[in-house]
Amino acid sequence: MNYIGCHLSAADGFENMVRTAQSIGANTFAFFTRNPRGSKAKAEDAADAAAAMELLRRGGFGPLVAHGAYTMNLCTKDDDARAFACSVLCDDLRRMAALPGQYYNFHPGSHVGQGTEAGIDYIAAALRKALAPGYPVTVLLETMAGKGSEIGGRFEELRSIIDAVGSEQVGVCLDTCHVYDGGYDRVHELDGVLAEFDRIVGLHRLKALHLNDSRNPFSSHKDRHACIGDGSLGVDTFRAIVNHPALRTLPMILETPNELPGYQREIELLHGLRFS
Repeated sequence: MNYIGCHLSAADGFENMVRTAQSIGANTFAFFTRNPRGSKAKAEDAADAAAAMELLRRGGFGPLVAHGAYTMNLCTKDDDARAFACSVLCDDLRRMAALPGQYYNFHPGSHVGQGTEAGIDYIAAALRKALAPGYPVTVLLETMAGKGSEIGGRFEELRSIIDAVGSEQVGVCLDTCHVYDGGYDRVHELDGVLAEFDRIVGLHRLKALHLNDSRNPFSSHKDRHACIGDGSLGVDTFRAIVNHPALRTLPMILETPNELPGYQREIELLHGLRFS
């Protein structure tokens, strides 16, 4: 079975997100744990979370893929800003305990001139602290496009973070636009890209996918998402993904430039690409 969904707004609560997902044919979804461009988080509601978990169970949903704020840079140069980002990560994982068994994905961060090695050390230190309480959540490092001083544009960087954390609670979310823009040719060499990921990181660490076409050519390092079939990856790339034995059971989250009707059409398209 394919688990396919999109980003939904957490403003109306978890239970409403599940019902919205069901209304557009989704059987997983993503949501921001707090303001994606800031730090403010919605008040916690244990009853709402419990009701959502029951709906997820009854609806046969795959794991959800929560997303950390874009502004949470765990390897920034500023000491105070880095400490604040770490506190946000710790709080997010604590909050995720209300939805046990789900995933929490985030952008590793930008080292802003300190160097990749220093950035990796900071990210790993923050993760070790946030994971120490043992909350029932797996943290996912998102693959990046390699813009500027971004960390996560190469599989080797992700592996270095994972090794430095030393926890089975750390995995990877592979973004199709990001890896293509970052220089991994998913269009012509899907099996080769997955073999390289397996060699460097290990396929058992791959827990989720972000499905996005790209507005830019291969290895552009730009990170501009396009709707499925409207970019340089093309529909056939996504047909291969939803049918690939190493990928087809993973939660797949659309982050295309869409509103709900557009997401519904893309979910129907992706399910229709499955081989009978």
